[in-house]
Amino acid sequence: MLDSSVIPRTRKRLAFDHLLRHVWRPRLMQFPDARHRDGDYTIADAALSALAMFSLKDPSLLAFQDRRYDQNMKNLYRILNVPSDTQMRAILDPLEPDLFRPLFQDVFRELQRGKALDPFVFYQGSYLLSLDGTEYFSSQKVRCPCCLQRQHKNGQVTYYHQMLGAAIVHPDLKQVIPFAPEAIVQQDGQTKNDCERNASKRLLEKIRREHPKLNLTIVEDGLASNAPHIRLLKHLEFHFILGAKPDDHQHLFSEVERASREGRLTTWRWTAPGQGDEAAAVQCELRFANDVPLNQSNADLLVNFLQYTEYDAEGRVLKRFSWVTDFTITKENAELLMRGGRSRWKIENETFNTLKNQGYHFEHNYGHGQQHLSVVLAMQMMLAFLLDQVQSLCDPLFQAVRAKFSSLRLVWEHVRSHFHHFQFVCMEHLYEVIFTDAAKGLPAPRYSRRYARDDDW
Repeated sequence: MLDSSVIPRTRKRLAFDHLLRHVWRPRLMQFPDARHRDGDYTIADAALSALAMFSLKDPSLLAFQDRRYDQNMKNLYRILNVPSDTQMRAILDPLEPDLFRPLFQDVFRELQRGKALDPFVFYQGSYLLSLDGTEYFSSQKVRCPCCLQRQHKNGQVTYYHQMLGAAIVHPDLKQVIPFAPEAIVQQDGQTKNDCERNASKRLLEKIRREHPKLNLTIVEDGLASNAPHIRLLKHLEFHFILGAKPDDHQHLFSEVERASREGRLTTWRWTAPGQGDEAAAVQCELRFANDVPLNQSNADLLVNFLQYTEYDAEGRVLKRFSWVTDFTITKENAELLMRGGRSRWKIENETFNTLKNQGYHFEHNYGHGQQHLSVVLAMQMMLAFLLDQVQSLCDPLFQAVRAKFSSLRLVWEHVRSHFHHFQFVCMEHLYEVIFTDAAKGLPAPRYSRRYARDDDW
């Protein structure tokens, strides 16, 4: 028997097992099935198998197939029949990617009910939602009708996929809460490549429909600080903090300098300690001006300008960032808004970098298909990432397991190893065994009386 007195208790409604069994599986069972005959494998089984593959951080479909007959697939992931790699691809390929968007919404509602989102509140009751695009598939041989195309000077063509990701971030938190991404793919009836700007419009409109009352502050890079996009954000009732570069906004920066000459630009400096024991202190500077025209063509579109600069001891510029925002800037909130603007990087560092370099194998081609397979699998991987982020944020047991190891990679290695060699009742059971080292010297862990044998499918 495991010593339950030393085991952290999970938050049941936000735990892996509850979300997968009682939130996601019922949703997947409702997916429309256009197949002409009932097969041995349901859409739910195929989708949950893909989710299990990404949850276990298997590097390929072949590696995943080594587990296809494991009882743990049924116990932990509620999969009745695990399809083969060919069958999984065939079932998932025709599915519309937007079918998976409600699964992200389901988790978000559970986080709201559990007050788990309270630490993410940024300013005036809003959450920071960071948007950015990334490429996750590239080939000169493999393609599908949705592939974008890159023409090279030597005549070769590269086929690739991109997605626009969105995640709730906070300057003081490492965890992020990803929303359903938007695929940047060749659109039906179009000969030109889709682009991040068009995908952003589609994604923001979907988010507002899905969360009509959610108070969000959109943070994006300098590509977003254009008049049509800002008008869209205002129309959808989003706040914004958007990067702005001098080369792209010459009129804006000239107006800022005019505001400086007229005494309407507020500037102050302070000294901050350097990073590291021997690092020299840096001089920090904030400048801001409110009600500045974005450009000459849109003189009626006024924005508030904020700039942050770091100098070394000799006065040389180390870093400089500029933003435009709809928040009225004051000395009291300028530093907070600056930190919010810099939080945009969290979607690159804590999201895309994690997916590509910390065990998720985001850039591996798990399957490309002839319709939507590549996008559907990317959605599934993001769902697995969301599940991991929720555990990291809300599950004391998972947090205790994470604290035992020096990296997340080692956590996933232990999860895979235990999953492969021992039988478990649920994911909580697996985490408990890893936390207590209860599997050492045992052919298989015993069922614990703490777990209900949940047959509610």
